[in-house]
Amino acid sequence: MPPYESLPYRPCAGIMVLNRAGLVFIGRRSSGPEHIDATHVWQMPQGGIDENEDPYKAALRELYEETNIRSVEKLGEIAEWLAYDIPREIVGEACGGKYRGQKQKWYALRFTGADGEIDIANPAGGHDPEFIAWRWVALRELPGLVVPFKRPTYERVVREFGKFAK
Repeated sequence: MPPYESLPYRPCAGIMVLNRAGLVFIGRRSSGPEHIDATHVWQMPQGGIDENEDPYKAALRELYEETNIRSVEKLGEIAEWLAYDIPREIVGEACGGKYRGQKQKWYALRFTGADGEIDIANPAGGHDPEFIAWRWVALRELPGLVVPFKRPTYERVVREFGKFAK
């Protein structure tokens, strides 16, 4: 594996889905090397951007592949990319040694459908489920539910998109 500092960031899209009550969708990850306890296993939908793929289209694709959600309208986006490092001791297992972390383009979307549209057990396109549970939470709860190395990114997303939860 190349030196940690020389590894690139994986380009990804992150999606904050807010329902009409201003609550945020989060999914509980089933497993992963970053899991440190039973509390910090939640995250918002996110996923890789394919080469030459538009980041917003990637966000919609990833959201659909992880949740089956299609009924959304765009509320906003964070202009710059937000990056986080995966802890050095798990980067080989978490990313196969290819990336030191992720750089993410974040979007806020309003969910306009009914909760019955959400199906994490049977993701679109035959993908393996990424989540084993989901729920709606208040915006202020988000940073405390994710693994610590993602917390600064989530705090920034909460600051930027808080206006949409009101």
